[in-house]
Amino acid sequence: MSILVAGIGNIFFGDDAFGCEVARRLSSERLPEGVRVIDYGIRSYDLAYAMLDPHDAIILVDAVPRGEEPGTLFLLELDLNKLDNAAIESVNAHAMNPVAVLQLVRSFGGSPRELYLVGCEPAVLETNELGLSKIVQSAVPLALDMIRRLLEKVLHETQNH
Repeated sequence: MSILVAGIGNIFFGDDAFGCEVARRLSSERLPEGVRVIDYGIRSYDLAYAMLDPHDAIILVDAVPRGEEPGTLFLLELDLNKLDNAAIESVNAHAMNPVAVLQLVRSFGGSPRELYLVGCEPAVLETNELGLSKIVQSAVPLALDMIRRLLEKVLHETQNH
């Protein structure tokens, strides 16, 4: 069993640090065996190479503007084979472009079994302020709950196959 939870973001750009903060908090918890939590920040090549390792599931955590109310959380199941320019526009928000990373993984022949994105609608991106806005900070515990439930689901499905 191998599950990678990858925090993505830039701690110097306000709510862009959402994935980093979730990864920091989650990594301090006792997690099931085989679950690794890593804050990749803006290190896209490190994340791409990590995604080439055999994982049963990969969960990306990031601030992603989709036009929702700030602090809105969502869970997407991603398919490397269905990436297109529309997906690039919906996910490209900052220095690390998760879709570009996924395209790099695909070009290297990688194909994670299950790939998820836990996203949060940011209130403030690309600012010179450190730290999350209050609304996005309040979404962090909810994101942690969402990830815990997703881990349970993936672990249950993997054990039954």
